[in-house]
Order: sequence, then C-alpha cells, then structure tokens
Amino acid sequence: MMHQAAIRLGIRTRLLATGPDESAAQVMSDVVIGSHLDRRAVLDFARGCDVVTFDHEHVPTEYLRELEEMGVAVRPGSEALVHAQDKAVMRQRAGDDGVPCPQWEVCGGPESMVAFGERVGWPVIAKTSRGGYDGKGVWKVDGPDDVAEPFEAMGGLADGQQPIRILAEEYVDFTRELSAIVVRSPSGQAVAYPVSESVQEDGICTETITPAPGMSDRRAAGIQQMALEIAGRLGVVGVLAVELMERADGEVVVNELAMRPHNTGHWTIDGAVTSQFENHIRAVLDLPLGDPSLRAPVVVMANVLGGSEPDLTGALQHCFARDRGLHVELYGKEVRPGRKVGHVTCVGTDVEEVRRRARHAAGYLMGDRNA
Repeated sequence: MMHQAAIRLGIRTRLLATGPDESAAQVMSDVVIGSHLDRRAVLDFARGCDVVTFDHEHVPTEYLRELEEMGVAVRPGSEALVHAQDKAVMRQRAGDDGVPCPQWEVCGGPESMVAFGERVGWPVIAKTSRGGYDGKGVWKVDGPDDVAEPFEAMGGLADGQQPIRILAEEYVDFTRELSAIVVRSPSGQAVAYPVSESVQEDGICTETITPAPGMSDRRAAGIQQMALEIAGRLGVVGVLAVELMERADGEVVVNELAMRPHNTGHWTIDGAVTSQFENHIRAVLDLPLGDPSLRAPVVVMANVLGGSEPDLTGALQHCFARDRGLHVELYGKEVRPGRKVGHVTCVGTDVEEVRRRARHAAGYLMGDRNA
C-alpha cells in the first residue's frame, strides 16, 4: 500500500523482503531477498537508497544506528524508533514527558511481578518489551499463581541485539480503545487524522470507526494535540500511531506507539483526502503533507481475517454485487485462520448503517454466509 502511494508520486522504491511471497514483493519490481535481522543484508540493501523507512519496527536498533553513521537517511531515526521497538523505553520516556500511561514496572522475575500485583491490584498485564504484536507477547495475569507464564514463554533475544524484558502494567478497565494517527516531516510540519475507535478481539484489531462515535470536538482535539506533541518530542518522521485506552470518565492512557503506517489507519486509503501511506511517503521525503480530512461523515474499516473462505477474489462477486460503494483491499497473503488478509472500507452518514455494510462484506470474505 505504501508502494501504491509512491507510484502516484513518481517515486522509485526498493524492498527488503524475507521472501518472494510477501505482499509487497508480489507487486514491486526492485526486491532484495534477505532478513531484516541480518546485519550485512540490511547494510547492503541500504546502499544507494536516498531514504530508508519501514513497515514494521523489528529491524535491530543497532543496525539503524550503523546506517545513520554511514550517512543513510533513516526515517524515523533510531532515536525515535526505539520508543516503538521497546515498550520499557517508551514507558520511561512517556513518564518523563508527562504522557498519561498505566502504572508499570520492569520485572526481573516472578517475585517482582507478585510484588507489583500486590501493590496495584490484580489482575495485571504482562508484556514483552520487544517483539509482540496482535496479542502475542501479552498476558493477563490474574494472580500470584499465574506470574511464571510470561517468563517461561519469553526465551531468547528479540532481535539478536537487545534482550527481551517483561513489563507489568496495571489492568486498565477501559470502555473502548482509540487510535490517534499523526504524520510529521523532518522540517516539523505535522498533520493529524480524526481520532478513530478501534475494536479489538483477542488482541487483534477487527474494526475501526472514524471519527470515534460520541466524542466531543474538544476531546478529540486534545487527543490529537497529545499525539502531535509526542511526535514532536520524539522527533518522529513519518506516521505515528498512538493507541489509547479510554476510561469510563473519558480520560485516556497511552497503550502503544507505532511509527509506520498502521492498521488502524487503513481506512484513510478510501476515507481520507490523503491516505496515511501517501503522507508517510511525503514525510520521509520532506514533501509538504496532504490533507488528512475525512471524505465522508463516517468511515468504517473492517479487517478480513483468514477464515473458511479460501478464494477471496471469487467471493468479491457477491460483495460487490450487494454493495456498489464497497472498497476492498486484499493483501495477497495465504489464508490462514486469524491472519489479516485484507480489509474493507465503507463510507456514509449513519454509523450503524456503515458498520453493518462493512461487517457484512468482511464476514462474507471470511466465509460467513449468514453475515
């Protein structure tokens, strides 16, 4: 999707992919096969690139610093990206900057997690400091008898350079999750997309609703301003997604940061004047940023997770015949249970009507013929 945005702008792109079947490798012409965990592969790939950017946060921090020492423009840079790579680093910096976060502590072993739980109350959330996504590397620890599991599951190193640590965080009894996506360029220009509500199931985002229903303009502006301030303080270049939890009183705490085009912003392809992908490309090249405004009053994106339907393209016959206003993106991935293999986007004026349309199409693509 970033490549599509680059084509429109006449920008040549090169991809480092772990294999030829990766989604982007299927559509790009300049593909280098190699692992992002292989130092030599990363350094050799970057030679001749004007700018290096990312679609995930898993390139070892030390490799990025070495690229910067070679004179390669790395965007976002290593000093910013480490806050998306390492949750402990992010939590420490957020606390120093006064950003609202859950209570947390790095735990060296089960005993320290028990002490944390006794202090803040059970349950607690345990997370690996590096490497977790889509619910992986996250545990809900209900009491002292369960604290060993995260440490037993941890194992090894996250990226060959940095050790994994275990964080304990207070359990936030949130009413919903939100996503604030902003984009910042090296010259300091920044834009903010409308705040989205994200629906999570088993740690995986299944749906976003934009703008977040029931949120006042003042509250939304405050969240956007907080995300912009985080981007500025960290020196982010490109997209920053700030994932938040909203408490019953309307206050929010920061859950995660991502410094790349983010799943909760995929709605921007068809629902915003300028997509997050194009604005990310513009930002890393220090081009003026595009308008993040909505194209319609309501935009709903529903993720397509691998289900019982193996022929996603064939299933489009029904989806498009039923809803001429439907937008679908399929990722070219092998269908496996629970894997994100595409998304659908609907726009309109009524939240429930737009949600119904998006859910039906996503459900049908997942094999639910009763959707």
